[in-house]
Amino acid sequence: MQKKQGGIDHAAALGMPPELVAMLAAPPRDEPAEEIEVYPENWPALQVFLAMQTQWRVGMAGATGLDYTALPAVFELTGVKKRDRPDTFERLRVLEIETLRVWGEQAKQKT
Repeated sequence: MQKKQGGIDHAAALGMPPELVAMLAAPPRDEPAEEIEVYPENWPALQVFLAMQTQWRVGMAGATGLDYTALPAVFELTGVKKRDRPDTFERLRVLEIETLRVWGEQAKQKT
């Protein structure tokens, strides 16, 4: 448990929103997570986005965006074909921008 607590403390210190820090600290849930529908054309971008969750660039004001240097490896590992990468990247950027927008709104509500 000590190792997990240290990771939670680091996440908070790096500016992770309190709601996400709380999710890290929470014990695993017995009930299944809520299911959402994802359009097939968005599925590759969602897979890439989820695989990139450890790749956020974080500054003094919090997250500023994803670190794209990992993107070629993530495309490869998630099986995104080269011809589909430009479209997948554009869809990934929508997910990234919307995530930053929501985190920004949450930060404003705290102040």
